[in-house]
Amino acid sequence: MAGAEHEVLVARDAMTVYSFLLDGRNLPSWQSGVRSAGLSSGSAGSVGARYQVTMDGPRGRPVARDYEITHARTGAEIQFQVVAGPSFLRGGFYLSTEGAGTRVRFALEAPAKGFWSFVRPAYRGRLRAAVDQLERLPGVIEERTIAD
Repeated sequence: MAGAEHEVLVARDAMTVYSFLLDGRNLPSWQSGVRSAGLSSGSAGSVGARYQVTMDGPRGRPVARDYEITHARTGAEIQFQVVAGPSFLRGGFYLSTEGAGTRVRFALEAPAKGFWSFVRPAYRGRLRAAVDQLERLPGVIEERTIAD
C-alpha cells in the first residue's frame, strides 16, 4: 500500500473537531482543489453516508471523488473510502485530546494492486500533498468557532 499521514493540533475540543470533519460539506473550506461537496445519500455524518465531491482535475476539468463514511467512533475516529473517481483511496481521521486541544491525524492509503503498484513512488507524493492540507484545518475550525 502506498500511504501518507500528517498530524496537527487544533485548539478546540474533540467533539467540535469531530463534528466538523464528519460533515463532508466542510471539505471546500480546508482542502484546496475541492470545488464542491454535498451529501448524496444516507444521513449526514453517519456510517454509510455518501458525499459527492467535485475536485479540480487535469487542465482545470472537474473530477469526481465521491466517498462514503465506513466507520465512525464518536469524538475519536472517522474512516472513509473513495467510491468514485480516478483512485479508490481509503483514509481516516484519528482524534485524541491533548491538553485543551485535539490532536488530529489524517491518513490516506491507496491500493497496491495492478497499475497502482507501478506508479506507487510518484503517487506517494500526491498522497503526501493531500494529507499535508491538514495544516489548514486548525485555522478554519478555530476561526469558525470564534465566529459562532
